[in-house]
Amino acid sequence: MPTIGWFEILIVVAIAIVVLGPKDFPVMLKKAGSWIGTAKRYVSNIQNEVSNLEIDDEKINDEVKKESKKDE
Repeated sequence: MPTIGWFEILIVVAIAIVVLGPKDFPVMLKKAGSWIGTAKRYVSNIQNEVSNLEIDDEKINDEVKKESKKDE
């Protein structure tokens, strides 16, 4: 998977400043930051839900094992 270095980021920023202009560039950075924050929160929520499902599954498996030992 290709990696993005500092030089590539600098080129993208320079092109964005030229295309958007110096006045609109900070506004676009703020919007991009907001989108990235929203995406990170969404991924974090999904990870927490999966983790909770795994914990619940482990609890259910432990309870089933305890019940099966009691029946024996």
